[in-house]
Amino acid sequence: MTTSQITTTPAALEARIAAIFGRAGFSPDQAAALARSIAAGEGDGCKSHGVYRIEGCLRTLKAGKVVPDAVPQVTCDDSAIVRVNAGGGFANLAFERAAPVLAQRARQLGIAALVINDCVHFAALWPEVETLTAQGLAAVSMCPSYATVAPAGGTQPLLGTNPFAFGWPRPDGDPYVFDFATSVAARGEIELHRRAATPLPPGWALDADGQPTTNPQAALAGAMLPFGGHKGSAISTMIELLAGAMIGDFTSRQALDWLGTTALAPRHGQLVLALDPARFARPGGPDPLAAAETLLTAITGQGARLPSQRRFAARAQTRQAGITLTGPEDALLTRLHDHGLNAVDLP
Repeated sequence: MTTSQITTTPAALEARIAAIFGRAGFSPDQAAALARSIAAGEGDGCKSHGVYRIEGCLRTLKAGKVVPDAVPQVTCDDSAIVRVNAGGGFANLAFERAAPVLAQRARQLGIAALVINDCVHFAALWPEVETLTAQGLAAVSMCPSYATVAPAGGTQPLLGTNPFAFGWPRPDGDPYVFDFATSVAARGEIELHRRAATPLPPGWALDADGQPTTNPQAALAGAMLPFGGHKGSAISTMIELLAGAMIGDFTSRQALDWLGTTALAPRHGQLVLALDPARFARPGGPDPLAAAETLLTAITGQGARLPSQRRFAARAQTRQAGITLTGPEDALLTRLHDHGLNAVDLP
């Protein structure tokens, strides 16, 4: 297999990925939404959410665990809650369809919540919060996963990686954004270590017997650990409650029971909050965005790095020089395009 690299534009990569999903059976809208997310991951240098994820999406379709032509249904009443039923499809299109309604309701009421039900999820959460920060809103997004993480002090998987993202708009630059798993690392990072045959850092995972391990294969068969011990475990549990139990959708344990494997993308729900800083600001008080800039510039003024700065730098580099794929990544895209679902094996 060739080891040479290729450079492509974000638009060309997005079209190439959309063609793969379209040939595999996804509707044009679903394929395009998936492609936007994956190409954005590559463009931001986030390999764990880039082209590596295509196989998992196709495998989930082949197993019959996602609806490839689902049409999300957005509804809202006179409350601050916007709902979208993803219809068993991936969450990406569901969020895209509901985001304008969520933003409008947040500007009208000051705060609004988006509940996504019956969705399949694989992507990072930063594209969602950045969609809202681009409209001058602060945003929070969270969702369960499937049970792969042991609670602090436990030995068996019960919680999900349960990502949590926050975004704050900045008038003259990239938003303040963080997006992280409440496990020590995203499960995709462990999978990348497995593929590269490299050990995990200590403290990431337990094996099937509940013992600490640095072997990625043993970790995938055992349990990951929450970040920050009991603090990460508590935040992860909060996400199970708010984005699972509260919205009437699966917790991570239920998602794994329904799916039966961690080799496919999990089905669950998602909660997104949007807040309008202008509506929250004290009448006649200071501009909240200006006050935020004072804080953020004080942080960077000490030489500290804001979260996502490396990702934004990679994005800027992508705009100038394109996206670089390795030879194996290029070959993977060709194989998936040519062979579709026949190119992936079921677990």
